[in-house]
Amino acid sequence: MRTLGGRYELEQRVGVGGMSEVWRAHDLVLDRTVAVKLISPGQEGEDTSVERIRAEARSAARLVHPNVASVHDFGTSIAADGGEVPYIVMELAEGETLAAHLRDGALDWRIATRVCAEVSAALAAAHAHGIVHRDVKPANVILTPAGVKVLDFGIATPAGAPDHTPEGMVVGTPAYLAPEQIDRQPATPAADMYALGVLLYYCLTGRLPYTAGSATQLLGARRRQPPRPLPEIDGLPPEIADLCRRCLAEDPAVRPTSLMAALLLAEVVDARVYVPMLAAMPRPRSAPVSPWTDRAAAEATEAMAVPAAEGARS
Repeated sequence: MRTLGGRYELEQRVGVGGMSEVWRAHDLVLDRTVAVKLISPGQEGEDTSVERIRAEARSAARLVHPNVASVHDFGTSIAADGGEVPYIVMELAEGETLAAHLRDGALDWRIATRVCAEVSAALAAAHAHGIVHRDVKPANVILTPAGVKVLDFGIATPAGAPDHTPEGMVVGTPAYLAPEQIDRQPATPAADMYALGVLLYYCLTGRLPYTAGSATQLLGARRRQPPRPLPEIDGLPPEIADLCRRCLAEDPAVRPTSLMAALLLAEVVDARVYVPMLAAMPRPRSAPVSPWTDRAAAEATEAMAVPAAEGARS
């Protein structure tokens, strides 16, 4: 069994991406289960240097929030060719991804709203630290018994930083990229809000606001036509539909802030989320059941009253 840094014993590979793989591991020093993200070494000239990954890990480690999967450590291991392979040690969020839940179709609008409220709260914490996630999507959202965890700040960047990726490449998932990201403009919090709009649309409808059969077609279609408006959804409050529309605006200045979105979405389902300006809110009661099981909508809404603030203070 492979051990990194004499401390992290890799047990099972749980995910593979374009430039990384994630392992369930055991921290031998603190005797706890963690997630270890191994970053694949890039080609000469690509922006995958050890120092860049170290800087990203440090940025992500500043985020202490109940809806953010915490970063615990950073290190390097030696590859077969003698090169350095950076790795990031993170909190292992137990639960299913939002992508897995969406395979069965759209969520009840109240659950969709609560999920996106907590994602917005996580983004508000990041944006308050000047960090842009750049890859908000269902696969990076875990639904745990205590609520949402947003994963993978591994390509997070300081707001306004220039794009140093090789020409012809874009960072992020095509369906969730803001128009300005496709044009390789510096990432800002507004780009994350566009992705939130796509995420909210997908949760409410079970499909993307675009029609395309491949990533190439998707990027082409997005340059030619605006996102489709939300269809009629029984019981959906108009302010949710309006928020989704504004998040998907082509002009970044029209999109709401993450803080505004978190508060609005939480208010609609009578939930509380942990955001920087509300850190001193009174401690409410917690619900004893998971908010993500299938049950009647009324029961789901009551279960979703598990506040993120509770986890922040425990």
